[in-house]
Amino acid sequence: MAYPQVLINRAEIARTVNALAARIQADYEGRDPVLIGALKGCFIFMSDLVRALNMPLSVDFLGVASYGGGTQSSGEVRLLHDFKGPIQGRHVLVVEDIVDTGLTLSFIIEHVRRKGPASIKVCALLDKPSRRSVPVTIDYLGFTVPNKFIVGYGLDFNEHYRNLPDICVLEDGA
Repeated sequence: MAYPQVLINRAEIARTVNALAARIQADYEGRDPVLIGALKGCFIFMSDLVRALNMPLSVDFLGVASYGGGTQSSGEVRLLHDFKGPIQGRHVLVVEDIVDTGLTLSFIIEHVRRKGPASIKVCALLDKPSRRSVPVTIDYLGFTVPNKFIVGYGLDFNEHYRNLPDICVLEDGA
């Protein structure tokens, strides 16, 4: 497998994660939010984000799938793993790796909303608005990326490339 082209390097990612954490910490001052990560892609971003937050918080995860083995969303979102902790009356911050069509994020927000949280906000590392088919609000956004297939820093193609420290573009046929 060839090394994909670097789009956003690790130093730029670190600066952005720290800036997002500073905004989140200011907005959630005096609260004890629960951060719910959308697995698997968010795991590196979320771990860096949580370590940059100096505040009381809880962490939970849910697993969703919409890609299967391809580079295009299937259009169908499936819940693979639900979060475990109670969130009724809690302030929830959904942490996503990338938002493209909006289908997965919309599914997650509706799933969380049914559990009765005090509030729901979204933090996404990457946004690909050119692919949006469902309107969604991202409260804390790291980067806007072009309509390319993105890997690295937790994002994958057929479970490969998650370990790359940079955010990269996977060229066709890689």
